[in-house]
Amino acid sequence: MAPPVVPPTGAAEDILRVEHIAKRYGPITALRDVNLHLKKGEVLGLVGDNGSGKSTLMKTICGFQRADAGQMFLDGEPYEPRSVDQARALGVDAVYQDLALVDDLTVFHNMFLRRERVRRPLPFLSMGEMRRATRSALDEIGIHLPRLDAPVARLSGGQRQAIAVARTVFSDAEIILLDEPLAAMGVKEGAQILDLIDRLKSEGKLSIIIVAHNYAQVFEICDRVNLLDNGVIAFDKPTSETSVEELTGIVVDEYRRARAETAAQAGTRAQTGTE
Repeated sequence: MAPPVVPPTGAAEDILRVEHIAKRYGPITALRDVNLHLKKGEVLGLVGDNGSGKSTLMKTICGFQRADAGQMFLDGEPYEPRSVDQARALGVDAVYQDLALVDDLTVFHNMFLRRERVRRPLPFLSMGEMRRATRSALDEIGIHLPRLDAPVARLSGGQRQAIAVARTVFSDAEIILLDEPLAAMGVKEGAQILDLIDRLKSEGKLSIIIVAHNYAQVFEICDRVNLLDNGVIAFDKPTSETSVEELTGIVVDEYRRARAETAAQAGTRAQTGTE
């Protein structure tokens, strides 16, 4: 395996730096020594095989869990979120595959889930205000839905993903973590989400990390790509300086190497009679 890529520390343009992060679950090492950096306004693609530690890294960055070792920096300041809510308050939010949407609630109710606006002094929900704010937020990032009072269960996968992303943008996040945003989507719906990410990228207000398996989509929308392998960042290049073929070749070589090591270990056990 290639040695871990260590990004330069102290870069003024970095909004997020992750340095020497490690995480274990009992005997299982999920992250060994992760070094990652995200520039302001950048879209970073994070790829890797199943079990490579991508989800663990995302959960660590968004405050869902704490690392066993290492440190993180947000805008140059130490960043140690103790919860998802604290990370959100600091401008870091995540959108996962399950989207955390409530199917039976309307579009605007989902937009304000756990952030409901209430009339004062009486504890009544301000429905009109939430509808208007939802329409404004969706229009601002180019999402056009005819009805905001429809349950999200009636919407397409692309529309649901767009609402989840819009809710995160609307929360004033500066960094968005997108976990497989195009998973289980058709070509048309996937294109809608890519267009949305492209619009957000063009505005330069957000920095985004996208976890993905489809390399072609990564190269279409991302400025830079990181490969997480065996608990470390093993590859870090701007997408303009690499290709799908190069990245695929690295993964295939690692897969063949792992198979050869497994076969060699099995042969050794057979010879020593330990099987």
